Amino acid sequence: MAHDSDRIPGIDPAAAPSGTGCAECTASGGWWFHLRRCAECGHIGCCDSSPEQHATKHAHTAGHPFLTSFEPGEDWFWNIETEQYYDGPPLPPPTAHPGSQPVPGPAGKVPADWQRRLN
Repeated sequence: MAHDSDRIPGIDPAAAPSGTGCAECTASGGWWFHLRRCAECGHIGCCDSSPEQHATKHAHTAGHPFLTSFEPGEDWFWNIETEQYYDGPPLPPPTAHPGSQPVPGPAGKVPADWQRRLN
């Protein structure tokens, strides 16, 4: 069993995801390419290839350095401060958006020319 002394600063292994899509894009009617999860608080945001880059913006604003993928089959952690990949602890499920959710997403919000709008 892990002890508090084993905790990685910036990763809370009890933080559940905030939803199944980018919180800000969902609220504004926007769209995303891939999704990222804040490993400190569970905030779901869009990746840096997405038009709005909400995950990294959240990480900088909140001071939460670790992001992890919220895509099926991916389990890496990225530290925005060191710009390095890390191994991290298991996080509460779900660990990815629903398989029925399209990439890019969400359904009905992605423009026809989405590939030209990526960063």
